Amino acid sequence: MEQIGRYQVGQRIGAGSFATVFKGRDPDLDVTVAIKVLAENWSTNPDVRSRFLAEARMLRRFQDERVISVYDIGTTQDDRPYFVMDFADAGSFEQMRRHPPASGRALRLAAEAARGIEVLHRNNVIHRDITPGNILMQHSSRGMRVMIADLGVAKSLVERQESTMTAGTPAFMAYEQATGGYLDQRVDVYSMAAVTYSMLTGHPPFPIKTLNDLLVRNWSVGVTPIADGIGAPPMLDDLMSAALSPDPRMRPASALELANAFDALADVLPGGNVATSQTDWAALGAEHPLAPAPVSYGSDPNGWGPSLVTGTSSLAGSGGWSSAHSIGQVAPRSETPQEMLDNYLGRGTYEVEQPRESHSKTYWLIVVGGVALLFITVVLFTIMFLT
Repeated sequence: MEQIGRYQVGQRIGAGSFATVFKGRDPDLDVTVAIKVLAENWSTNPDVRSRFLAEARMLRRFQDERVISVYDIGTTQDDRPYFVMDFADAGSFEQMRRHPPASGRALRLAAEAARGIEVLHRNNVIHRDITPGNILMQHSSRGMRVMIADLGVAKSLVERQESTMTAGTPAFMAYEQATGGYLDQRVDVYSMAAVTYSMLTGHPPFPIKTLNDLLVRNWSVGVTPIADGIGAPPMLDDLMSAALSPDPRMRPASALELANAFDALADVLPGGNVATSQTDWAALGAEHPLAPAPVSYGSDPNGWGPSLVTGTSSLAGSGGWSSAHSIGQVAPRSETPQEMLDNYLGRGTYEVEQPRESHSKTYWLIVVGGVALLFITVVLFTIMFLT
């Protein structure tokens, strides 16, 4: 069996543009782990390498069960960095989305994921790429553990916002994120709501596959109601309408508020009694005091007009979501190499070298000789025809 450091490497369990994840085993501790290794073709790029290691260090900061843990970091024999993480033996929300579970179970697990996102926000970090595939699950003695993973494009809210780049997955991305403008925690609230909608229905809330689809979408057309179809209270449609609004001011103000709303719905729906590994959020809050307020939008920088806000009249009248208020598969990404680098490192940081054609002297001698032979043949046939 192949070795990476002291770890025995098993099957590949995931792959992206910049890294591959393998199932592994730590023989010293006798535990199964996941090993994320930077792709060979990017290992010599200092910017990509630096960002890969920054993701590991950022994950290490969050000592919380709802954020995937990093235990070790190292370099392979061919000089590729890797880091060792929790192994998600129960898969991801992506597998669950393909076969939607009972609505109460989906909402209860979504609430746990939203609380994991709240942990990031309380540490002044926004994820920016919350998707079903980036929310992992692990069986534990106390129930199902839900973990936020893949902070490859996460951003600190205390950084200068002028450096914001467009990053994320269009089907689950908030409109303001696509424009590269000022961002706060509500972009992750939108994405978590979109993920939850897809878990309840099997498809994202809007037929968006590319960044352009998101930018040109008619936002006066709201999300399709789903409460009646799954036997849920009307509150579910009101919550989704608000959380998936193009105007961040209409959304729940925090991921914790979204989690509480999901829990309230799960309490009255089938499957909502699923056990999770965390049940006392109040205690968690005491361990993670609220961070300084994240960067806010101020006075409507995107210029949203009333016609863009969708939802019921009770939501519109309140000016946004209140916690007291009682289309197809996602297409694989089709980025060019330059777009992948822009999303991962920031626009203009690194440019892909344009290929240049280069041929040997032998090649040109053959070409010239072939053209000359063709010319002589044509001349000879012409003379024969005329005589």
